[in-house]
Amino acid sequence: MRLIPAIDIIEGKCVRLSKGDYGTKKVYNENPLEVAKQFESHGIQHLHLVDLDGAKSKHIVNHKVLESIASRTNLKIDFGGGLKSDEDLKIAFESGASQITGGSIAVKGRDTFLGWLQTYGPEKIILGADANNEKVAVSGWLEESEQELVPFIQHYQQEGIHYVICTDISKDGMLQGPSFDLYQKILSRSAAGLKLIASGGISTFGELPKLAEIGCEGTIIGKAIYENRISLKQLERYILENGQGTRA
Repeated sequence: MRLIPAIDIIEGKCVRLSKGDYGTKKVYNENPLEVAKQFESHGIQHLHLVDLDGAKSKHIVNHKVLESIASRTNLKIDFGGGLKSDEDLKIAFESGASQITGGSIAVKGRDTFLGWLQTYGPEKIILGADANNEKVAVSGWLEESEQELVPFIQHYQQEGIHYVICTDISKDGMLQGPSFDLYQKILSRSAAGLKLIASGGISTFGELPKLAEIGCEGTIIGKAIYENRISLKQLERYILENGQGTRA
């Protein structure tokens, strides 16, 4: 299972929210590049970079942060937040994203999202299926749609999606453990080959092997790192023990 630390950006700074609430913003570092380099120095190979300003304003905002990290580290970056147009996508990939995540656009602009999938292929496009009470949430989690989570994922699998990031919003940033049951349900009801990336609520290192056992392809870890619940040394050891590369 891939370990994917998260950096969420507001006004160019590394922050974390609780349950997607912008009013709970806590700044952890003024320099996201510094944080990314620290991850890389512990053998981390992947990064989940979220443009929270972009999610709120509905267009890409913090692409300079993406460009800075992509050009000065070897991290494979999945970038999301506010990607709504072909131009947004072009900027994200030109700024160094390896993959992009589309969440709201997959609900509100289905044809655009499917166009991206066709143009760039399923290795580049990730479905962001974030949910509250198993209903898909959109607009930086500020709105809940009427879309049921599992059928939503099943539909996009039929359209060719391989990668899905699923965050249970009620767990996000709460350090109370991830939604094991929800991930099991998604994997049991999805077609073979789904690469499910768990996100939200990770609070201890011991939860990671359990997510791997369920069948998650990756897991995104945010606040647990910043609040020192999980150390980068522990992640480094996990990566080495599971043959995911050597220390940079």
